[in-house]
Amino acid sequence: MAKPRILDIGQCGLDHGNLARHLSESYGAEVALADTKGQAMATLRTGEFDLVLVNRVLDLDGTSGLDVIRAIKADPNVSHVPVMLVSNFPEAQAAARTLGALPGFGKADLRSGPVSALDSAIGRTG
Repeated sequence: MAKPRILDIGQCGLDHGNLARHLSESYGAEVALADTKGQAMATLRTGEFDLVLVNRVLDLDGTSGLDVIRAIKADPNVSHVPVMLVSNFPEAQAAARTLGALPGFGKADLRSGPVSALDSAIGRTG
């Protein structure tokens, strides 16, 4: 089975490193990073991704992750790619789901072992 390809959008360096390590070790995933909404949209259009993870607030410029999800779901070229919000806030998760995102998870969930939302989105391959 091919390695899952995941695009991580808007994380700071430390959080991206932690996410990428978890995704690589737990799922054998290859993880790319996009810092801004524009960079994310361009990256999505140039490659095939199995999942997109969007930070609640993009670290580099403060863009709302919900705005990024809205842009992805509005673009017919990339709207088919599953998206999850990375946030510990239930109200943010609910808002993301209304925009078409899968149930997401918070960064704190990574410290407690397997993340069931990721298991259902990309499956356990590692």
